[in-house]
Amino acid sequence: MDWPIEFWKMNGSGNDFIIIDNRRGNIKEEEMPWFVKTACRRRTSVGADGVIFVEKSDKYDFAWRYFNADGGEVEMCGNGSRCVCRFAYLKGIAGPTMTFESLAGPITAEVKGRMVKVLMPEPTGLQLDLDMEKRPEWKCVDYVNTGVPHVVVTVENPKEFPVTEHGKWIRYHKKFQPDGTNANFISIHKDGRILIRTYERGVEGETLACGTGAVASALVASERGLARSPVEVKTAGGEVLIIHLEKNAGEYQRLWLEGSTCLVYKAELNREAVENFKEETSYNEH
Repeated sequence: MDWPIEFWKMNGSGNDFIIIDNRRGNIKEEEMPWFVKTACRRRTSVGADGVIFVEKSDKYDFAWRYFNADGGEVEMCGNGSRCVCRFAYLKGIAGPTMTFESLAGPITAEVKGRMVKVLMPEPTGLQLDLDMEKRPEWKCVDYVNTGVPHVVVTVENPKEFPVTEHGKWIRYHKKFQPDGTNANFISIHKDGRILIRTYERGVEGETLACGTGAVASALVASERGLARSPVEVKTAGGEVLIIHLEKNAGEYQRLWLEGSTCLVYKAELNREAVENFKEETSYNEH
């Protein structure tokens, strides 16, 4: 690994990422989990919810590897995909309309200034009224995989809800082992707008936004007849994500996630930021 390492810090609705152009293979596959854990530490390193490595693809404009802050690679990240597409456009890797390769399959996107619209993977495993024990504060519990697994819990007021306590309990529930699940806590306004807070696996805490969670929540609300496309989802960070739902023969086939992105800064990461890393140090101690 050659130092220093160039990176961009970006966020989508408060969900923050380190993005690295790794098409020359400077960071090897076996080095990625360790690198992610060190770089994502807040205060002592850059700090982020995850790291995105942009790599070469033989079929599409580029490929990505996405890792949560704990060093675990996952198939999809909605807000991360929006950020990486703007990164690719600004770097000249792809045009304003692009397709990139992911573990969840090819992802198509459109970039218009800071706004990025991403075509999400087809949802799978939708279950309304999930068969699991409910807590008194939960109105209903649903499940869907929108590239990664999501439980969606409807509550009275997400703003005052103990998201970390309940989210952690769901994330590690025996029903979702061994990989676990993300947990979303939502309320649905009578006009179909959704307020959401999300506990993300891999980050092991609440994030300011979760794109795949916003899509899952919009889909569940639509299935329950409480929202119509396009659905506005207000995140904990205050920004609004727009979910476009398209059905064919009763099946959801095209789900678009749209929202703003922010380029925070471009910088170089020095070896000093990672050389004293100890495995037992938690990435999210902040």
